[in-house]
Amino acid sequence: MARTDRLMRLMDTLRRLPAPVTAARLAAETGVSSRQLYRDIATLRAGGALIDGEAGVGYRLIEDAALPPQSFSQLEIEALVLAVGDLSRIGDAELETAGRSALARIIATLPDEQSRQAVHTVLRSFRPPAARETLRVDMALLRRACWEERALNIRYRDLKGQITQREVWPLGISYSDHTLMMLVWCCLRHDWRIFHVSGIEDAQLSGGRFRPRRVPLLRDYVARLQRERARQPEPKDML
Repeated sequence: MARTDRLMRLMDTLRRLPAPVTAARLAAETGVSSRQLYRDIATLRAGGALIDGEAGVGYRLIEDAALPPQSFSQLEIEALVLAVGDLSRIGDAELETAGRSALARIIATLPDEQSRQAVHTVLRSFRPPAARETLRVDMALLRRACWEERALNIRYRDLKGQITQREVWPLGISYSDHTLMMLVWCCLRHDWRIFHVSGIEDAQLSGGRFRPRRVPLLRDYVARLQRERARQPEPKDML
């Protein structure tokens, strides 16, 4: 692992785990030896991070020089914790982990009183995860294709069981209580399509790119939806 990546992982672990964190736990979380961990702690301290503690006692991140101080209202803190807690219902473990990591970074920059509020919030999400179909496709690949505006070759099974092979431009992914959908520009049909992600049996980067088409295509899609809604007759009043 590269030195920079190793130090970033150590900082993320110090932000995320309840303090004090033992050297053995930090070494296990970051995948290094105890000797390397002590050297990395010294490197972070030399770089400006205030880390309290020592070997045999445990470590606590007091001040993170990499993140500027922030301030949120109590309700904003509650909203952030509630939103991240609700990620478990989506069924995307990688996304849930990313949310918790981001929240830990935010909490690490808060003043002491607000940091305590974040630990003892009164609003919690305890809704059970929704039943979802097993995905065959790598969600990290779909997200990467959207972010980098890269075309995908997919094999898709529709709700009738028919299988098609096509190239698509992935524009966005939407989560609901029971479904996971992906909006694409279909190069086969030359039109927008919405696919059930559970129906994507295989996906590979095709090598093609569609930058900078993603934002204009999304804008045009929203405009088309608005035109279609405007043409729908208004419901009559019931007497």
